Amino acid sequence: MTYAAGRRLLDADSHIMELPGFLAEHADPALRDRLPAISFSAGGKMGRALERLAATKSHDPEKVAAMVALGDGLIAGPKGYEALGAFSSSERSQALDQLGFERQLVFSSFSPGVVFSDRLDPELVYGGCRAHNRAMAEFCAADERLLGVAAISLDDPDRAVAEFEAVLAEGHGAVWVPHRSAGGRSPGHSDLDPFWARLAEAGVPFVLHVGGGPIQIQQDWMNTGRPVPTDWLGGGENVRSKDMISLHHDAEKFIGTMVLDGVLERHPKLRGAVVELGAAWVPALVRRLDQIAEIWRRSEPELAALQTRPSEQLIGRVGFTPYPFEDVGAMIRDSDDRLYLFSSDYPHMEGGRNPLGRFDQSLAGLGPETISRFYFDNFATVVGAGS
Repeated sequence: MTYAAGRRLLDADSHIMELPGFLAEHADPALRDRLPAISFSAGGKMGRALERLAATKSHDPEKVAAMVALGDGLIAGPKGYEALGAFSSSERSQALDQLGFERQLVFSSFSPGVVFSDRLDPELVYGGCRAHNRAMAEFCAADERLLGVAAISLDDPDRAVAEFEAVLAEGHGAVWVPHRSAGGRSPGHSDLDPFWARLAEAGVPFVLHVGGGPIQIQQDWMNTGRPVPTDWLGGGENVRSKDMISLHHDAEKFIGTMVLDGVLERHPKLRGAVVELGAAWVPALVRRLDQIAEIWRRSEPELAALQTRPSEQLIGRVGFTPYPFEDVGAMIRDSDDRLYLFSSDYPHMEGGRNPLGRFDQSLAGLGPETISRFYFDNFATVVGAGS
């Protein structure tokens, strides 16, 4: 028996836990010594085993056997670097055998600090993207269930298009872009239309993900005159309670801007997803975008030219992953069941030890078609990986 217990599940969020050298070992030789090292400081307790695992690049056989013995209880077992398949592709295949997910998007964990930097020399940024994407393709190559997520900065539109051509040849399942302005441009800028057009033509979705924009609230808001708490991993680099107030704001701005700038209308085959940024904010966004378009079309010609309502552009084309503690059933009742995607976040701790149990409880009382959309169909539509 697998954790999926015979149900058809597609997982919109999982991770590789990079080891030191992840980028350098896959970089072009001329850039290898110039690329900044990945910072693992945000890993907190997850990174304690890093030094040992960097040397062995594998778990001890006894540990692997113990995790395999967990069977359908694997997801409640070790997390982070200690998890089965955290950095070994062969172990990840074994983990999927136990989890029972038919497909799984695979993101990196710590690389965005380099590949999405807006401070590094563009040559290093795009060299970092190339190294990252080679490494992700290598990790996912041996198992068709693993859909690697490439990373591409949008700051240089021409370089972004060129990198996508390399990504396309490697067979990645999606392209992660940072949810911030693109080199001083809106994501709806005309310079970026060739990039969005190429994704749409190739049937490869764009994705936004936590880490693709600022994670922490401005430090002024942490200043209470009292000791600042550590984050839940025991450090100060990861998410704390106040950070959750605004964690999704830049992603919401990015998606809303794409809609109002007409990107989704100009490229009707373009699909996308917003991952690990929660989804409780989505029903309000969908309603608000319709209201904005209706009111401001009187004074803004581009809005007046839109042929479809913002809600119609988003529903069925852009998916959002709720956190397991959010009430996805309430979101569906307040919006549309084609907007939401199941995700496990394996092997990160944030995904919890029984996400299916929590989502099932939230979905109680909804029909089988809606439940199938959340766990399988919406992913198949957005990512195009159902079978």
